[in-house]
Amino acid sequence: MANVMPGRYTAKVDGSYVVFIIGMRINQLLAVHKWVPVAKAMGGMMQELYQNPELGFLGSRSSVNMRTITQIQYWRSFEHLEKYARHAPLHLTAWRKFNQAVGTDGSVGIYHETYLVEAGNYECVYVNMPAFGLGEVGELVPATGKRESARHRINKE
Repeated sequence: MANVMPGRYTAKVDGSYVVFIIGMRINQLLAVHKWVPVAKAMGGMMQELYQNPELGFLGSRSSVNMRTITQIQYWRSFEHLEKYARHAPLHLTAWRKFNQAVGTDGSVGIYHETYLVEAGNYECVYVNMPAFGLGEVGELVPATGKRESARHRINKE
C-alpha cells in the first residue's frame, strides 16, 4: 500500500511541462484479438519510457473504467513527446499494427489530448494522500503560507 502523507501538500514543478492524456476504449468486447495487442503495446512503451529518462517522460498514472483505459502522462516538453511519437520504433510499430489490425473498423477506440502547461500556471492539492499525479513527478511541498489557497498556488495573487 502506498504511503499516505498526512496533511496538505502541493506539487512544485520547475519550468513548463506537458500533460498528455492517452487511452483506449474497447468497443467490441468479444474482439479480444483486436484490443489485447493495443493494451500490450502500451506496456512495452511505458517500460521503455521509464528506463530512458532522457526521452523527456516524467511519469504517468493509469486507470481502468469499464471499457476504457486512460493514462495521464507528464512530459518535460511538447518536443520530447512529439519526438517519441514520430521516431520511437516501439511507438511506430504499435501505431502501424493498430492501423493494420483495427483501422477504422470500430472495434477499438483510441484517443489522446495534449496540454502545454506554462511555468507557474497550474495548481494542485493533496490532502492525506500518497504521492499522486503531478505530485509523483514533481516535488511535494506543504500547502501552507503562500501555497495555502488555490489562488495563491496558481500565482493569481
